[in-house]
Amino acid sequence: MIEIKNLNGTLGEFQLHDVNLSVRKGEYLAILGPTGAGKTVLVEYVAGIFKPDKGSIMVDGEDITSLYPEERNIGYVPQDYALFPNLTVEKNIAYGLEARRMPSEQVNAVVSEMISQLKIEYIRHRMPLNLSGGEKQRVALGRALATKPRLLLLDEPLSALDENLRTEMARELRRLQRDVNGTFIHVCHNFEEASDVADRIAIMNEGSIVQTGTLKQVMEAPKNEFLARFVKSQNIFSGIAHGSGLKIGETALVKKSTFEGDVIVAIRPESIKISRENSQKGENLFSGTVENSLLKPYFSEVVVDIGIPLIIYTMKGKTFNRGDKVNVRIPPEKIVVIEKL
Repeated sequence: MIEIKNLNGTLGEFQLHDVNLSVRKGEYLAILGPTGAGKTVLVEYVAGIFKPDKGSIMVDGEDITSLYPEERNIGYVPQDYALFPNLTVEKNIAYGLEARRMPSEQVNAVVSEMISQLKIEYIRHRMPLNLSGGEKQRVALGRALATKPRLLLLDEPLSALDENLRTEMARELRRLQRDVNGTFIHVCHNFEEASDVADRIAIMNEGSIVQTGTLKQVMEAPKNEFLARFVKSQNIFSGIAHGSGLKIGETALVKKSTFEGDVIVAIRPESIKISRENSQKGENLFSGTVENSLLKPYFSEVVVDIGIPLIIYTMKGKTFNRGDKVNVRIPPEKIVVIEKL
């Protein structure tokens, strides 16, 4: 459906470097990355707002790299929604259709369909000034989807909403995408938001895409230290790999690695098993002392000293206190070993 190949571009001091990305028809892709990574710049190139220095953007086999935005049939919802303040909700949604000189009967039919689908009949005659953040987002989506674009670009569409509304609207976006069988690219910086909407994610850093895959794939197998930190592996150490083992300081772990010598070791906190009883079986069993325990909304965060400090996430019902003696198991298959560059 969408093929971005070797895309390079310069905007002021910022550069996009050799971006390669494929998006399947009907797929929902989320693009994540730290501030300044180039997420918005990339979707602006795809939308046609800027022209790249080199590389190509193909949609349905058509090279759209040099086309003007209005020639691309791509919907774009910017972060501020960019609604026309002097037009009512229904006139905002109708704007793109009227610009294409669609007969008024058809315009009215499409607008009514979008208003019904987005459940905003009660605000159809209001002006944008009198809308909440969630209502503005729905109107912007309606305007973008009314023209039946072959691709919809969403630039941080939920960033202006509070947490509860953000979750609700994320589910609404996913439902809408499935209803229209659309191809969506969604820029965000929140893993929870990405998990609510996306089939796959692409992570950007310093103008490049550094890894793509499902959220599970990227979180469980980050390719480098930046990714391990970005996906919040939490337990990240410098170590030494040797055959079937690892050493972090004086702590030895069983783990086969394709690398030898200096490495980065990453272990997700939810992958580590903790108990008071000495009943766990398997490799990488350790005794330790609880240094800290913190109750979070959905889990408890426990810090255990086993010679190295481990951050462990446990189910909310399990409580551990500072000074408790505990047993810890680190499954070898959950340890990520990254070559140290």
